[in-house]
Amino acid sequence: MDSDGVEIQLAMVVLEVRDLDASVRFYRQLGLDVPDPIGDRPLTVHRMGSGVSLLLTTSFASRYDPAFERPISGYQQLLEFYVGEDAAVRSVWASLIDAGYRGRMPPTKTSGPFAAMIDDPDGNVVLITSDEAARPG
Repeated sequence: MDSDGVEIQLAMVVLEVRDLDASVRFYRQLGLDVPDPIGDRPLTVHRMGSGVSLLLTTSFASRYDPAFERPISGYQQLLEFYVGEDAAVRSVWASLIDAGYRGRMPPTKTSGPFAAMIDDPDGNVVLITSDEAARPG
C-alpha cells in the first residue's frame, strides 16, 4: 500500500508492437496461449497464471502519447518468464532459435538464475528463466 492506503499492484504489461501477428506467433512459440486479436481492435490480451496480463497492441502509446518514440537501438525493458527447470530453459530457447528468433544470451548459469535471453519481433528482450523467485504464486 502507498502512503494514502491505496493498494498498488502490477496488473498488466503493455507492449506496443509493430506487427501484431508476428508478436502473437512469437509469444505462442514461447509457450503462452495468446488469443487471436480481439475483433477489429489492434490488440490481444493474455492473462498469465500469476495474474499479470500481457497486452500486445499496435496503437495505444503511438495514438495517445504525442511524445511516443520507439527506441532506435538497444532495449528499455526485460520481460522475465519463468519456465521451470533448467532443462525447460534450454528447450524453450532451442524452440525459439529454431523458429528463427534472435538470441542474445544462450542458456547460461548467471550469478543468479539459470537463464537465456532472446528478442521478440520488436526487439523487446525476453528473459527465459528457471529462477524460483519468478515462479508465479
